[in-house]
Amino acid sequence: MKIIIAGAGDVGFHLAKLLSYESQDTFIIDLDGDKLNYINNHLDVITKRGDSTSISLLKEIGISSADLLIAVTDSQHTNISTCVIGKSLGAKKTIARVDNSEFLNDCEVDFKNLGVDFMISPQELAADEIKLFLDQSSFNETFAFENGIFNVVGVSLTYQSPLLDLTVKEAKELYADVDFITIAIKREGTYQTIIPRGDTRYQLNDQVYFSVPSSSLEKIYPIIGKKHIHLKNVMILGGGSIGLKTARNLCNSKFNVKLIEKDRDKAEYLADVLNNALIINGDGRDLELLEEEHIRETDAFVAVTDNSETNIMSCLVAKSKGVKKAIALVENMDYIDISKTIGIETLINKKLIAASTIFTHIRKGEILALANLHNIDAEVFEFEVKEGAKVTQKPIKDLRFPREAVFGGIIRDGEPIMSFGDVQIQNKDKVIVFCLPEAIHTLESFFN
Repeated sequence: MKIIIAGAGDVGFHLAKLLSYESQDTFIIDLDGDKLNYINNHLDVITKRGDSTSISLLKEIGISSADLLIAVTDSQHTNISTCVIGKSLGAKKTIARVDNSEFLNDCEVDFKNLGVDFMISPQELAADEIKLFLDQSSFNETFAFENGIFNVVGVSLTYQSPLLDLTVKEAKELYADVDFITIAIKREGTYQTIIPRGDTRYQLNDQVYFSVPSSSLEKIYPIIGKKHIHLKNVMILGGGSIGLKTARNLCNSKFNVKLIEKDRDKAEYLADVLNNALIINGDGRDLELLEEEHIRETDAFVAVTDNSETNIMSCLVAKSKGVKKAIALVENMDYIDISKTIGIETLINKKLIAASTIFTHIRKGEILALANLHNIDAEVFEFEVKEGAKVTQKPIKDLRFPREAVFGGIIRDGEPIMSFGDVQIQNKDKVIVFCLPEAIHTLESFFN
C-alpha cells in the first residue's frame, strides 16, 4: 500500500510511526527540512522536501499510484488544495485535516466531488474526548467502543485499591462477578509496558488499563479504590475552537459551564454564541479571579489554551483548590509523561487523537476504531472479523496469539462477550485488541 503524507508535524510523525511498523510504502512531504531530518533519523519512511500542492513534486513521488493521500499540515487550505490536486492526479483516497467545523456539519459544498474523500477536525475530536472524560470522571483515560458497549479505561492504582499486591489471576477469582480484562500496565518509573499474564502482580502507582463492558463500569469502581464522581459545575480556561466546542458539548449535556477568556473581543463573541454558558473576560492564571468565580465549588477544570505550560500550571492550581477533575490540553509531546508525574492525570493531545482516527482509514476497513493511550507506546484496535480469518479457526487459548497483544473483548450482534480462553471468535464479530507496535504486522495476519 502506497501512502503519501503531507505534513511532518506531530500528526504526520505519529502516522508515519504507525506505518513504519508495517513496512508500508510511505512518503512524507514538508517544507521544513529539520522536521524531515528528524523523521529520517527515527523512522523507516521516505521524505521529500517541498510544497505538497506542487503538481511536479506529487508526480515525482508517484501520486498516480498512491492508495491514500493524507494532508495534515497546519493549514487547512493547503490540506484541501493538496487533496483536490492529488485526487485529480490519480490518488485513490484522500483525507484532509481541517479546522472549520462548517466543513464537517451540514455543509452544502460537496467536497468529495471536489476530491476530498474524508475530513477530520482535531478540535472536534478533542472536544468529544473531553466530554467523555467528564462523563467517566474517575478514570484518567477512557475510550468507548461501539457507543460504550465496551470501554477501555485507565487508572493509577493508589493505596485505596484492593487490587494492590494481587496477581491478575487472583483478582479475577476474587471479583468473579465483575466482567473486566486487564489489558496493559505501565509501571511507575519505567518505560516498560507490561502485557499482563495470570501471574502479573499489581503494584502501587501502576497505570492500569482495563477493558470493561458497560454493565460492569459501576462495579469496577470499588475494585480500583475509587467512587464514581458526579460532576456538574465545569470551568473552562481558553475560548479558542476547542474551548468553544467543549462548552457547546457540555451545555447540551446539562453541565453548568463557566468559560474564562482573556481576549475581550473573543469573550464577547463567545457570549453571543454560547447562550447557556457564563463567559468571563479575564486571565485564568489570576488566583484572585479564580477565587471570585468560586473555583473551590467547581467540580471539573478544563484548560485548553494554546499554551501547554499554562494549561498544566492552571490545572495544578485547580487541583490544589479542591477541584475533583482537571483536564489539560498538552500539545508538547515531551510534556505528556512529565505531566502525569506532577499530578495532572488526564491529558488531551488533539494531534494524537487525529492521527489515531486517520489510521482507521489506512486499514481498508479492517479496523473500525483505534485508541491511542497517551502514556503508552501502543494502540487499542477494534477489528471487524472477516469470513475465514485465522482468528476464527480455533478457541482463543489455542490461537498462539502474539505475546505482545491481548484480547480486550468481543462484540457479537451488539452484545459484549468476554474474550476468555475457551471462547471462539466468529465471522462478523467485532474484536478489541491491545497491541504493542512490534506486533501490529503479526496481529494483522490473524484478521486477514
